[in-house]
Amino acid sequence: MNWITNYVRPRINSIFSRREVPENLWSKCDECGTMLFHRELSDNLNVCTNCGHHMAITPRERFRSLFDGGIFSEVSVPEPLADPLQFRDQKKYPDRMKAAQKQTGEKEAMLVATGEIGRTPIVAAAQDFSFMAGSMGMYVGNAIIAAAQEAVKLKRPLILFSAAGGARMQEGILSLMQMPRTTVAVQMLKEAGLPYIVVLTHPTTGGVTASYAMLGDVHIAEPNALICFAGPRVIEQTIREKLPEGFQRAEYLLDHGMLDRVTARTEMRDELITITRMLMNQPPAIKGDLPAPEPQGEDAAPAEKAASTPAADAKKG
Repeated sequence: MNWITNYVRPRINSIFSRREVPENLWSKCDECGTMLFHRELSDNLNVCTNCGHHMAITPRERFRSLFDGGIFSEVSVPEPLADPLQFRDQKKYPDRMKAAQKQTGEKEAMLVATGEIGRTPIVAAAQDFSFMAGSMGMYVGNAIIAAAQEAVKLKRPLILFSAAGGARMQEGILSLMQMPRTTVAVQMLKEAGLPYIVVLTHPTTGGVTASYAMLGDVHIAEPNALICFAGPRVIEQTIREKLPEGFQRAEYLLDHGMLDRVTARTEMRDELITITRMLMNQPPAIKGDLPAPEPQGEDAAPAEKAASTPAADAKKG
């Protein structure tokens, strides 16, 4: 009886109650521990629906939620030297790059794109923290220069989303040289009279904070984002004192005048539309006013006929 009760019956129950559940169906919030359904979390832009904790989001996911209709065009970035210092620690630098590319599906740590937000044409650049901690190497420097040049050429504002652990040590001094290079790129925008808006996300640290991340006309941060040059642990160990609560977090920096706004990710698009149009001296955007799709096939004919007006015919004559 004990054998049947203790072994056979639980075994039968386990066989018939087994369910195939995908591993990626649920995500756990790092802050409050709530289990979140992946679709619900994705629809909320990777923000916990229970506590509002902002989880990591890739540049592509961010751009899909930012641009009108999720439509954007990538801007090509010049390729730097693959391994200029022949650097090796536990792995060769090219091997680390291949691993990061395989993990993220991206070429490098920054994505540059053009498109419209609220029918306002912009250029956007975003760092990917999952790609070698979003570290600033030569490619990131080239990407920011390419973004600035594209913005100047098209006469559009540049919006940059920063997320980085600092400079990329595998590129040594060449990585640190990206600080003055990107500063020059930002100056190009200022000389052209174009807005440069920075959205600081968690975390933005090191040489990134010391250069292009803090040179914007407007600085917005996501809630509770860590923004600093040296981290709080390093500072505590150096000065041997306990730091204030929330030190170097977005809300603390806002209170001390280093930021203009702290805005939730779900409200960021509307905020950027308002600020961008204001800086470009354009009227406020109308909600839901998106461009109509381009006519295709037979639908294109009426549009062409409509373009032929008496005034237009007179000009041709």
